[in-house]
Amino acid sequence: MRTGGVRLRLASAGFTLGVLLWGALCAQESTGQEKPKHTVFYTHGRIYTNDPATPWAEAMAVADEKITCIGKMDHVLLDCGGSQEGAETVNLGGHFVMPGFNDAHVHLGSAGADALAVELRGVTSPEEMQKRVTEAVAHHKEGEWITGSGWDHTLWPDKRFPNRQQLDAVSPNNPVILTHISGHVAVANSLALKKAEIDKSTPNPPGGEIEHDGLGEPTGMLKEGAAMNLVRVRIPDPSVEERRKGIEIALANVARSGVTSLQDNSAWEDFQVYQQLKEEGELTARITEWLHFNDSLNDLQDKRAQGGTKDPWLKTGALKAVTDGALGSRTAAMLEPYSDDPSTTGIFTYDPDKLRAMAIERDKAGFQLNFHAIGDRANRIALDVFEAVRKANGPRDRRDRIEHAQVVAPMDFQRFAELKVIASMQPSHQTTDMRWAEDRIGSERIKGAYAWNTMLKNGVRLAFGTDYPVEPISPFRGLYACVTRERPQGGPRNGWEPQEKISFSDCIRAYTSGSAYAQFEEGKKGELESGEYADFIVLSDDLTKIRPAQYTKVRVLRTVVGGKTVYQGN
Repeated sequence: MRTGGVRLRLASAGFTLGVLLWGALCAQESTGQEKPKHTVFYTHGRIYTNDPATPWAEAMAVADEKITCIGKMDHVLLDCGGSQEGAETVNLGGHFVMPGFNDAHVHLGSAGADALAVELRGVTSPEEMQKRVTEAVAHHKEGEWITGSGWDHTLWPDKRFPNRQQLDAVSPNNPVILTHISGHVAVANSLALKKAEIDKSTPNPPGGEIEHDGLGEPTGMLKEGAAMNLVRVRIPDPSVEERRKGIEIALANVARSGVTSLQDNSAWEDFQVYQQLKEEGELTARITEWLHFNDSLNDLQDKRAQGGTKDPWLKTGALKAVTDGALGSRTAAMLEPYSDDPSTTGIFTYDPDKLRAMAIERDKAGFQLNFHAIGDRANRIALDVFEAVRKANGPRDRRDRIEHAQVVAPMDFQRFAELKVIASMQPSHQTTDMRWAEDRIGSERIKGAYAWNTMLKNGVRLAFGTDYPVEPISPFRGLYACVTRERPQGGPRNGWEPQEKISFSDCIRAYTSGSAYAQFEEGKKGELESGEYADFIVLSDDLTKIRPAQYTKVRVLRTVVGGKTVYQGN
């Protein structure tokens, strides 16, 4: 009985203590007090906020993944708690700080696969390509697939596509497929063609082309995804471990380059690796994953439900459709024949009526639409489809996008603005393509190519990216292209088609806040302001003070995503 009394008194005391604690918590809430946050104060910086109203700051406070205070040193330290005992402080040492880059167009899964495959970027001849394949064969068992990417025939002396015989000579017992730097054509050897059951009687698949020689035999060249996939579907899928290894290599490159957000077009299996990385706290960039326009509507809705649309680190976004090829491979869909090959106007990969019907259906289901369009015909049809979607489904904030928008007919620039279509472009493509672009389409049509300034003058919103791994992930190459339109080594003097140069500030906005707007995240990232995500980079040089020729030599000293340092260099 006595023991029970003790228990009763203890229970009563515990209840009283609980009431007191609850009352204290309620009182804390009623007075607006919150549990103290872990705040990091970044001080003594030259901080470029990307906000035209208040472009510069000296310090900022970061807590719960967001910027909580930014401005002059005195304001941040005195008014925002920087002098409190135990506050963590990072001295920026006077270095230039800016918002992290938001790359509006990448293929992270492909970059990961490339990291584990034969590297062909920069090879200067078919013989050098053969040498690299020979080296790969030595590390593969007989019968194992050999893949690679990055070759660019415009760097070769004869500027001709390679063929299966060149690959057969160095890899007769391993199937081989090597993808062009554009990603829109590939060359396969005879064994790969045999495994895909491609011979002289195989018809071209819709939206693709199997190249044949004068005797009607396949040359090994496969144009556009529909043709390349005839071979690719025969390649065994990589293991989850292999896929993750490649993606981790690509993400490390992303962080090292100062990119904090990615708008990605990869396989669903890659997205599942991103999910795994996020669950383990290892994701080092924010990723918005595009879904594949051609999937059935039910599949798209299921993936949207599985991947979500709200998580600030990882979610699904727009639907991506590839409507034509690339200019370098003469597969971009043009209104008139190519100047250096009048036999072709390129490849438009859809029946326009079918594309329109599918777009109306997917827009009605609430999806944002992204159309890859490089040639002027592809851009015009994309605009026609977006206009038809508006008429069919009524007004709403769609933010339809055209990815690349490389060659646009003069009358169509204003249509971008009228239809509120975002031009998602990659300035570094101009740097690469200027060697041969005018040969492809002539001196008149080239005036509507890579036309960033004309887009801005017409009131078109820009979102910039790199198309990684088609181009290196580094945004500094794009900044250099924006303001100079010159080759990396310099020239032509005053730039190629210099009327299309844009200012440094316009270029930075397109790479940051413009890209954020293109994915419905304005006000969340793209500027360094109180309430926005703490996504920023610290650079070795002040971009506003150095010459544009030095942009590509700038080093990233620190990359911070959500207040967490994901890369730190020297």
